[in-house]
Amino acid sequence: MAQKNSTSNKAQVKDIKYYSKKFWKVFFYGLGGFLLFFLFASWGLFGAMPSFEDLENPESNLATEIISSDGVVLGKFYNENRTAIKYKDLPKSLVDALVSTEDERFYEHSGIDGKRTIGAAVRLGSNGGASTITQQLAKLLFHGEGSKFLPFRMIQKAKEWIIAVRLERQYTKNEIIALYFNQVDFVNGAVGIRSAAKVYFNKEPRDLNVEESALLVGMLTNPSLFNPVRRPEKAIKRRNIVLGQLVRNNHLEESAKKMLEKKPIVLNFHPESHLDGTATYFREYLRDYMKNWVKENKKPNGEEYDIYGDGLKIYTTIDSKIQEHAEEAVLAHIKNLQEEFWIQQKGNKTAPFVNITEAETDKIFKQAMKNSERWRILKADDKTDEEIIASFKVKTKMTIFTWNGERDTTMTPMDSIRYYKHFLQAGLMSMEPQTGQVKAWVGGINYKYFQYDHVGQGARQVGSTFKPFVYATAIDQLGMSPCDTIIDGPFIIRKGRHHVTEDWEPRNSDQKYRGMVTLKKALANSINTISAKLIDKTGPEAVVELTHKLGVTSEIPVQPSIALGAVDITVQDMVAAYSTFANQGVYIKPQFISKIEDKNGAVIYEPVPESHDVLNKDVAFAVIKLLEGVTEGGSGERLRTEGGGSGDNRWTGYPYMFKNPIAGKTGTTQNQSDGWFIGMVPNLVTGIWVGCEDRSARFKSITYGQGATAALPIWGYFMKKCYEDKDLQISKEEFEKPENFAIKVDCYTPPKRVVHDSTDVEEQNPEEFGL
Repeated sequence: MAQKNSTSNKAQVKDIKYYSKKFWKVFFYGLGGFLLFFLFASWGLFGAMPSFEDLENPESNLATEIISSDGVVLGKFYNENRTAIKYKDLPKSLVDALVSTEDERFYEHSGIDGKRTIGAAVRLGSNGGASTITQQLAKLLFHGEGSKFLPFRMIQKAKEWIIAVRLERQYTKNEIIALYFNQVDFVNGAVGIRSAAKVYFNKEPRDLNVEESALLVGMLTNPSLFNPVRRPEKAIKRRNIVLGQLVRNNHLEESAKKMLEKKPIVLNFHPESHLDGTATYFREYLRDYMKNWVKENKKPNGEEYDIYGDGLKIYTTIDSKIQEHAEEAVLAHIKNLQEEFWIQQKGNKTAPFVNITEAETDKIFKQAMKNSERWRILKADDKTDEEIIASFKVKTKMTIFTWNGERDTTMTPMDSIRYYKHFLQAGLMSMEPQTGQVKAWVGGINYKYFQYDHVGQGARQVGSTFKPFVYATAIDQLGMSPCDTIIDGPFIIRKGRHHVTEDWEPRNSDQKYRGMVTLKKALANSINTISAKLIDKTGPEAVVELTHKLGVTSEIPVQPSIALGAVDITVQDMVAAYSTFANQGVYIKPQFISKIEDKNGAVIYEPVPESHDVLNKDVAFAVIKLLEGVTEGGSGERLRTEGGGSGDNRWTGYPYMFKNPIAGKTGTTQNQSDGWFIGMVPNLVTGIWVGCEDRSARFKSITYGQGATAALPIWGYFMKKCYEDKDLQISKEEFEKPENFAIKVDCYTPPKRVVHDSTDVEEQNPEEFGL
């Protein structure tokens, strides 16, 4: 019996040793396999791992920011609306909310929280995962969402742990938090905390309060589920959980939490879009410019910069306040003037076109159809022209632009074309003449609906705003002065002279002649015969040569008729040309970029201004004095009066009552299709064009179509706003007079008129252009 017990005990001891040995064997094999698994993962055998350089400079797909001269972000170019921010710009409440909610032991671990990992494993993940902030960052930076296939998911998790540890070695805790906040997606087009703060609260991150910080951190678990725009109730509940975590981690008092969790969500929702915001037309012009810039200015490794993902900072010359005042002025005046345009089109069978046949009207509409997006899409679907044209006559639901906001309606696409043809458009550019820096750029009335840029893209006939180029040529080449006199009387340039193919006899708008007048009075009242006589003396070749030296790039016919403005020029070129007079005869090419930085803040581009001498200082100043006469007693006189006149209910912002020196020129083209005003003070030159997209769409009378009514009020309204804004320091001083100035400019001026009538304008008839 004793023998049996002894044998049994030996067997039992053998069994314990056997299983103990088995256990440790399995344990060490398992541990070895586990270590090998992580070692192979780190070597990249299960897929590429980020290199040291990748960790140092992770691919971030950062938006390019467009920044004004006064530091305001005007807009962005992006694939993802993401803008990097540094830790020092994050509010404490936001950092505390993140750590308290996502990773309470963040400052204690080295990338992996062992305690949470074991706990999650024991619970089989039933109570949430154990990813630290660093692990989440690793996932965001290098491999995205996890696979649902368990073996692949295990491999991804191993890589995530390894990357997290490496990130902890590479970056400080604060840098990891900043990187994390720059990567997370907050939906509604907001990627990264800076975009999220802007989109949801129209703030910079540093200005977020506690409840706003809690709301944004609460979204991180599931941004779509806790979207405060679409699911405010769920967002509030999640925000309050985050507030509770702040209390739990001693970052918030219980009493404060109870008060804050009762507050509703208050959003200032501003989803960012390329179609909205400030300086939309300028931003699109800049985008086209940058497409060529990246080809000519490459990275050190020879690759092209990506303006949508490389996080460039484009510092522009645009002043955000001047830009805002310009946009406000354009919108206020065009909305006012548009009312009159609708009134004048009532009963017009070919509206909005005036004095054209129905056949000509149909031709315009057919061309508009072929230029439309609808035509392009249907053509791509292999529809015939007949089928496409038929579709333009079928009523459909659409959202249209109105001056009182967007409106949902039902109309045929053809009717919508006619509707949009009615709208007056405008182009405005302001420039500092001494530096060439563009301060404001308004290319139209609404970029979302009218994307044609009337500053840099659209050249229109300039009318009498061309006349100063003729006068400048005469003063420069013939030694004339503003006070020289010339006879306003009938004048003919005979066939054969100056390339004229038929006799050309320009006439004044009122069909009257004033006899002997000074050049200053002639320009102030835009007397056509005087301009014609001057170009006859100088020759059109000299005027064309000077105009090109002034920076005008348009083709200019070598014909005397150009003296009356039968030339198409952009607003951009006209402003640059006039700025030469204000800059003492030195032309400076318009500058709209001051510098470009890469995402690390290194300057990669600084433009060198292009300039050249055009006129001597005396001649330039003499032209300025000529142009001052326009606002002292000519077609721009209403900038100084308060008496009103014909059509004054459409002079937006009137009376303007400016007392300071202003040089300027109005312009009105054939059949008042184009209205212009270019106004100058010593440190700001602003050019404005107003008209419809089609030249046949216009006002019936010159009362409203002339530059003094269509364009000048925008300048008056705009400058009043600029002068009220004391931070801008727009000059009210005299233009600088050159030393030893010898040209006579102080001429006798007859008493000023206060009451205007429709004859106090410059108007050209078709025969005045030799057409």
